[in-house]
Amino acid sequence: MRGNTVCRIESAGHASSLVSPYNEAMNQEREFDIVIAGGGMVGTSLARLLADLGTGGRPCRIALLDRVAFEPDKTLFHAQPERYDPRVSALTQASKALFSELGIWRHIADMRQCPYDNMQVWDAEGTGSIQFRAHEVHQSDLGSIVENSVISSALHQGLSEQSNLTYFAPFNLTSVKRDESDTLLIGSEDGSAVRAKLLVAADGANSRIRQLAGFATREWDYGHDAIVTTVETERPHRATAWQRFIHTGPLAFLPLAGDGEQRHCSIVWSVVTNEAERLMGLSEAQFNDALTHAFESKLGAVRSSDKRFRVPLRQRHATEYFHDGIVLVGDSAHSIHPLAGQGVNLGFLDVIALSEELHAGLNAGRQVSDSRILERYQRRRKPHNLRMMWVMEGFKHLFAGRTPATVWLRNFGLTQVDGAGPLKNLIVRHAMGME
Repeated sequence: MRGNTVCRIESAGHASSLVSPYNEAMNQEREFDIVIAGGGMVGTSLARLLADLGTGGRPCRIALLDRVAFEPDKTLFHAQPERYDPRVSALTQASKALFSELGIWRHIADMRQCPYDNMQVWDAEGTGSIQFRAHEVHQSDLGSIVENSVISSALHQGLSEQSNLTYFAPFNLTSVKRDESDTLLIGSEDGSAVRAKLLVAADGANSRIRQLAGFATREWDYGHDAIVTTVETERPHRATAWQRFIHTGPLAFLPLAGDGEQRHCSIVWSVVTNEAERLMGLSEAQFNDALTHAFESKLGAVRSSDKRFRVPLRQRHATEYFHDGIVLVGDSAHSIHPLAGQGVNLGFLDVIALSEELHAGLNAGRQVSDSRILERYQRRRKPHNLRMMWVMEGFKHLFAGRTPATVWLRNFGLTQVDGAGPLKNLIVRHAMGME
């Protein structure tokens, strides 16, 4: 990243010895052009993208607020060959291109990532199946499975190199209001506050900012929970992502790197809530047997599994992405079923679009909170996100149906699409973020 000085880092309301060149101008008021609330992968990516934002030779002052200070020593799963972060992301080619642009993909590759060049999808109630192959779209891979802790570690490595950034952690946001100077005042639980011309909410699906600012949403429970864990299988995964559609919900086996035998996978098993309760109550041996059966022993027996986590699934979409100098990105704006692993990739596309519009707007002489900038961002991202959400919702209902006609239709459709090269390639290129 650009910049030859370290960022200002603040913790528990006190500045550290790492001070930015804007320290004197900030004084105790801590005023910023843009404040990003949420130090996860999406918020930190946006902070990195805004490293060179400015106009007239004056860089924009950026603050990144994080509820919990990032501690790399507690996230080094990749330092142990058979220890994995239960949270993983299926990064598309578009997301990988973003990290290459930010100069951090090499750090991710040095830690741990598993490119996959094949994806197999099949219906539990029939013979329909489809297979996507990287070489069919002239790519070396379809994407990469990367542990979230690896992505976060790589993103945070660059924060200290960013001269226009101040990182506040921990910062437990409790209030957002517009003050007499027509700037946003963002308050913390400890009584400290920062001011912003533009506030970006990247604080997740249960966004505190979205609630405080009164953004309307359309949302509903899926009636499903996702069970997430890491497993070791009898046979190697062969750099293949696997997904079986069961009437209770989809089951995905995502390949992991780190062991030479390719026997570790991250699993995401979406099941109805009652079934999730039952599965969470099983012993490890019982769960492994149930998982082996549900996956039709595609990789042989599941030999072992790590601690299981259960995540309720909910569809949510903000009716508007901005108002009054506040803009939503990532899960703060939209959250979808993890059916195709697209959630975080949509968030990365959000911040790419917002960064591009901010750069273009400032070059045209506008302020960072100008509604024309934020409207252009919304026009670019809202239709795409809605389309992906409704496609996922349609898939969910299609594969939940058990009538003979529905089963026949989806199996026939899978088989037909698998044999239709141009259509299948269009689907996979879109899923990879290449269209």
